[in-house]
Amino acid sequence: MLHCISSIYRKEKIRGFFKGMAFPLATVAMCNSVIFGVFGTALRLLSTNRDDTTRCKPTLFDLIAASALSGVAAVAVGSPIELVKIRLQMQVQAPGRQGTFRGPLHCFLTTLQQGGLLGVYRGGGAMLLRDIPGYCTYFVPYMLLCQNLTPQGKQGPHPAIIWLSGGVSGAISWGLSTPLDVVKSRLQADGVGKTKFHGIRHCIYQSYHTEGLRVFFRGTIVNCVRGFPMSAAMFLGYELSLKAIRAAQACAEL
Repeated sequence: MLHCISSIYRKEKIRGFFKGMAFPLATVAMCNSVIFGVFGTALRLLSTNRDDTTRCKPTLFDLIAASALSGVAAVAVGSPIELVKIRLQMQVQAPGRQGTFRGPLHCFLTTLQQGGLLGVYRGGGAMLLRDIPGYCTYFVPYMLLCQNLTPQGKQGPHPAIIWLSGGVSGAISWGLSTPLDVVKSRLQADGVGKTKFHGIRHCIYQSYHTEGLRVFFRGTIVNCVRGFPMSAAMFLGYELSLKAIRAAQACAEL
């Protein structure tokens, strides 16, 4: 990790750490709205008692099914964004030379022109294999931790419990998703000029054959360290936003 940091700084200075940030930054609100919206809506529908249409406590199956659906939604809206981010981050520009892509929009349009819709969704299969179990290990631990850490009689978890549960679930999810994240990132970075990998199985085989099993766990610590504060802030913002919206709706109905 330290070698990676020093190499990026030596070649590209500070701006090298922020390559590919503009596109995800512009679309992160939309992506997370879709993911959390699909999870919340699916969970509400699944946990509704079909006899009297009243809400009941969601079962483990309800949580897993809603999480899996949110993983599918994440791939549908997030795969092109991830591809653009990865390709811009992997683009090393020498001083005084223009890179292959001039920015996120140019990268997206060039990929679309060269590979069509399949080109934009390159690595989408690996992302699907990552995100369906990934969001199961994201939402399920969060919900279970909130339920078990909240004292009986309380209407909802304390913000500190939300923050802790979100952080722990994020670290677990990103840590377990690292092997498929490596495959997904390699497939998305590939295809600029010469294509090295011809699919998920070929990428796994070639990566293992040339670099061994440990290649699939590169970045696990970084993913876990990043996953905790990112997910803690995301869940806290989501829950507090929902609480504020519901309070505003209740006031409007009075």
